[in-house]
Amino acid sequence: MDTKDIFKVLANDTRLRILQWLKDPKAHFPNAENGVNETEGVCVGLIQKKSGLAQSTISHYLVMLEEAGLVKSTRQGQHTYYRRNNTALADLAHLVADEL
Repeated sequence: MDTKDIFKVLANDTRLRILQWLKDPKAHFPNAENGVNETEGVCVGLIQKKSGLAQSTISHYLVMLEEAGLVKSTRQGQHTYYRRNNTALADLAHLVADEL
């Protein structure tokens, strides 16, 4: 995915909020012991509940973020967990600082 497409993915308030929530899952999902995993991230169901949007919309947003390389997913049984790809976000920050 090229840089222009990554910025298109980021040009949505909900997708930006998801990245913010995933930055500090314990702060944004404080009572969700079963849906927050230290290493794997946050269960898609918790993200959907917090957003108030339809499951299909949130799933689509998360796929977009993953295709952009900004999040990673892990499947555990019937649950999918998402976490930030901090390396990709740091690379994007360097790109903005150095080239734009």
